[in-house]
Amino acid sequence: MHADWPEPAELPDELPPVMPFDYSLLPSSFRDWIRDIAERLQCPPDYPAIAAMIAAATVVGRKVGVRPKRQDDWTVVPNLWGIAVGPPSMMKTPALQEPLNPLKQLEITRKREFEEAMKEYEAQKLVAEQQRLATKAEIRSKLKSDEAGATAVARDAIDADAKEPARRRYLLNDTTVEKVGEILNQNPNGVLCYRDELMGFLRSLDRDGQEGARSFYLEAWDGRGRFTYDRIGRGTVDIDCAIVSIIGSIQPGPLSQYLRGAIGGGVGADGLMQRFQLAVYPDIPATWQNVDRWPDTEAKHRAYEVIYSLDQLAASDISATEDDESLPYLRFERGAQKRFDHWRSDLELRLRAGQDHEVIVAHLAKYRSLIPSIALLSHLIDGGRGKIGVEHIERAIAWGEYLESHARRIYAIAVTPGASEANMLAKRIRDGSLKDEFSLRDVYRKKWLGLSTRDSAERATAVLLDLDWIRRVDEPTGGHPRTTFAINPHVYRSTSAAITAGAS
Repeated sequence: MHADWPEPAELPDELPPVMPFDYSLLPSSFRDWIRDIAERLQCPPDYPAIAAMIAAATVVGRKVGVRPKRQDDWTVVPNLWGIAVGPPSMMKTPALQEPLNPLKQLEITRKREFEEAMKEYEAQKLVAEQQRLATKAEIRSKLKSDEAGATAVARDAIDADAKEPARRRYLLNDTTVEKVGEILNQNPNGVLCYRDELMGFLRSLDRDGQEGARSFYLEAWDGRGRFTYDRIGRGTVDIDCAIVSIIGSIQPGPLSQYLRGAIGGGVGADGLMQRFQLAVYPDIPATWQNVDRWPDTEAKHRAYEVIYSLDQLAASDISATEDDESLPYLRFERGAQKRFDHWRSDLELRLRAGQDHEVIVAHLAKYRSLIPSIALLSHLIDGGRGKIGVEHIERAIAWGEYLESHARRIYAIAVTPGASEANMLAKRIRDGSLKDEFSLRDVYRKKWLGLSTRDSAERATAVLLDLDWIRRVDEPTGGHPRTTFAINPHVYRSTSAAITAGAS
């Protein structure tokens, strides 16, 4: 009998909508390059786009910052973190790796230069060893009558010692925070940590004993501070310039589990996730075609040359303000300053309105530095000098609107748990994969996408129970009752447009 069943409610949205990527967000020298990568890989352009911007941010590093206020000394370093979210089929790995190739080329070039410098250094050491023997003899001679002169000779010898060359680094993959500290002391402009599967990195920071590493990365996001750690065997290591960019990919399922822990007040509730400002979760393209062509060499070389030039950038090249107490910096032109002030005012009012989940508020609060950072990078990539203009602050604000839509989708998988799983279970019910009076085990033992664990099956059934898609049936067994779920027969009616739309 269908009469005793209520009409099933409409299913919740599986994922909030996101803005598609607009190539006008990119500086002109990057557009054809990123379009070519996306077309050849048949991946969403969002992925290579964020990788390209983070590659540019890595080579700019601490060379120049931006002061977003007219008179204040608040300085933003354009250091960026990014995440590419999507299922395994979305070509995330090659889409992130290809825009990082200029950094790989710089690594190779600087390694060769370092090896040549080390040869020269070893030769100088051999000479210095012989000079040191002669100096010791001179010191012994002077000590008999001129102790001050002996000390002066010793100091001159120390000052003349050959300095070991430092290797310029750009990319790191998997290393300890102690080693990162040593690398940063030789590379005060910063490095990029690339992790193909970012979940491993995030989980490593959750482990007991890794509180120091977590604190380091929280500090290294800002790009302006320093960090000190003490270790038995290593002693005290001072990192004068703590600045690390991060980029990686992650699948929605593991990310939702991680975010639930962070939102629930676990170890991840310290703002680490909110620092991934360039986080994208695009729609899966509905079409695919086999694109088999050579890369657009002209577009690639144009983009590479921009990144190489940023690597050689000096503050004086762009008329940045320099003083002894801070990083070199640029400010906004009058019109750009007015536009930024208006945007900032709107943001602050939204943050205080109390209309969003606290995790969204925490994420959007980081846009205070994101928008100036992207404006500065856009200005530099376009070859700008001096103050940052309206065009670049407008482009940065457009980035913010685009990224906010993706952030809301990403956090929705944790803020509204069960919505995605409920939609997946509803599809299985409507296509006949589940019969009436099914159990939780009938769901998760089939290893369906998004429903392969008991927890995911429980979340899905909890939502469908509230929406009257199913009904709980407890059958006495003499011990714990056997629980199954009866299906509302109304859900099979194809004439229900609302249900069909919600389940599609």
